[in-house]
Amino acid sequence: MAARLNPATPDEIVDLRLVAVADLDPLFEEEVAAWREEFEWDFAKSAQLARRFIALHALSGRVLVVDGRIAGYLYFVFEDDKALLGDLYILRAARSEAREDLLLRSALDEIFATPNVNRIEAQLLMLQYAPHRVLPRAAETHQYCRNFMRADLDAADLAEGNPRLPFKLATWSDRYIDSAAALIAEAYDGHVDGWINDQYRSPAGAHRFLHNIVAYPGCGTFSQQASYLAFDAHGALCGISLASLVSPESGHITQICVSPAVRGTGIGHALLRQSLLTLRKMECGSAGLTVTASNQGAVSLYERVGFRTIRQFSAYAWDLL
Repeated sequence: MAARLNPATPDEIVDLRLVAVADLDPLFEEEVAAWREEFEWDFAKSAQLARRFIALHALSGRVLVVDGRIAGYLYFVFEDDKALLGDLYILRAARSEAREDLLLRSALDEIFATPNVNRIEAQLLMLQYAPHRVLPRAAETHQYCRNFMRADLDAADLAEGNPRLPFKLATWSDRYIDSAAALIAEAYDGHVDGWINDQYRSPAGAHRFLHNIVAYPGCGTFSQQASYLAFDAHGALCGISLASLVSPESGHITQICVSPAVRGTGIGHALLRQSLLTLRKMECGSAGLTVTASNQGAVSLYERVGFRTIRQFSAYAWDLL
């Protein structure tokens, strides 16, 4: 049953599970257009997945109602002892930080009251960015600046580098997922990205992260063809570069890392270069990626290849313990 909306009450918050999915269609239509315009990203598959669960009244979240009309939504999911804020979008005509905070506060209040939840994570690209923005539940909030970067693949510098160690590249194979998970946990040990995404902190968490990249459309459609593994002279896995298609014309580097033992040897550049060359052969005109702004080594590598920051956004984490 659809929620009964009160046109006399502005800025009302309604439980997402009480709303008819058809009432959200104008939101999804504008959001899909916004992702394509700003990020060259086809968000339609992600929107379709969200619509499916909303239609089943199986997705937790909140809806913003302004003057009796739905103007925004936020949804979240639970994963073991963690909650993930999956998406937040408010129509441009109604958007403000105050209204975003209304949605966030209502959702966070429910999550904080949920037993056995110890952590909340969010990377909301459509949330209005302000470096010093104070969100609801500010005392528990950790904030990290992230860059969304994009490169024109026709203009990118994809010349071969000069790696300082011998290595061999191979296309991605699922039989290396356990080794790749162990590599991610090793590569991000003590790294800022481990505070943003706690899946990086253990092989088990990294395994789940890799499964989500391959199986779900949140980071685009996984491209085995454009994803690569690097092996050192002894045959041990020492680096990965994973790529997806976010539209027929644009790719996305969803993960790239190397083991600490080969860091700074040029193997990371070789992996990135090969993924981008393959995406270009697949007729992608551009490629994107996200990176934590404080990770200056990675940012510099991407800029040398031809990536430029087109948007900054914040990653948030709330620790409830």
